[in-house]
Amino acid sequence: MSQNQWKTTILQAGGFALDGGGMFGIIPRALWSKWSAPDEANRIRLQCNLALLEDGERTVLVECGYGEKWSEKDRGIFDMERRTALDALSESGVDPAEITHVLLTHLHFDHAGGLTRWSDPGRGDEGGFEPSFPNARILVQRREWEDACANRSTMTRTYLRSHLDPIVDRVDLLDGSGEVLPGLEVEPMPGHTWGQQSAWWRDVEVAYVFPGDVCPTRAHAHLSASMGYDVEPWTNMNSKRTLLRRCHDEGRRLVLGHDPDHAVCTVREPGDRPGSYTLERG
Repeated sequence: MSQNQWKTTILQAGGFALDGGGMFGIIPRALWSKWSAPDEANRIRLQCNLALLEDGERTVLVECGYGEKWSEKDRGIFDMERRTALDALSESGVDPAEITHVLLTHLHFDHAGGLTRWSDPGRGDEGGFEPSFPNARILVQRREWEDACANRSTMTRTYLRSHLDPIVDRVDLLDGSGEVLPGLEVEPMPGHTWGQQSAWWRDVEVAYVFPGDVCPTRAHAHLSASMGYDVEPWTNMNSKRTLLRRCHDEGRRLVLGHDPDHAVCTVREPGDRPGSYTLERG
């Protein structure tokens, strides 16, 4: 990997909520509710955390959130905040046209919905869709793209054509691990989906990894805390074990895609439980 360093800014692209049981899989409510307090509908609060990377030549957005293209019914089901990656970029003084690359861990709606927006907001879906980042190349694993296009998922409405079709000519398909830009690497992180990938880079003083939904919140540091949406929970658990061990050994910080309170965490290994890890803020 080259020594290129990236100025890193963590952005929030919108809060939302998902069923706590779905988010913690086999973990009983009596346990997970102590980690993430549910609302009256059994949902837990989540956030779409993104990473904005700049090196003077390129401006990369890691993930892009759920975007704007939702009905009032959908917004109610997921308790979606009326906020998108475009709002977060505007607050940071970045025009969407300045984004040169969007790197996605996977293509579920809460990670890739922001790739596109309404062409005519007044008409909504009837007005069609256009790319949110008109000059950006989209970096995603080939397996993930193929699964998304074929709608191979445990969920029926997460790989949506409105996110994919308008950017089909802008996609750069990746095959496995490697350096995709100077100082920015990807590595497969299977389990949540077969084609999920992670992003690895370094700022001036800090090394980061954005692991996707292998570990979406601090509570998911528990190895058995895999989501009910995972295509392969066993694989996800092993991916997580490898990820946390490496971050601990390298002193690398995790950027958690959905933690509502602590987007960036350091991995700690409790002395009384060798092989298990906890995540501390910062």
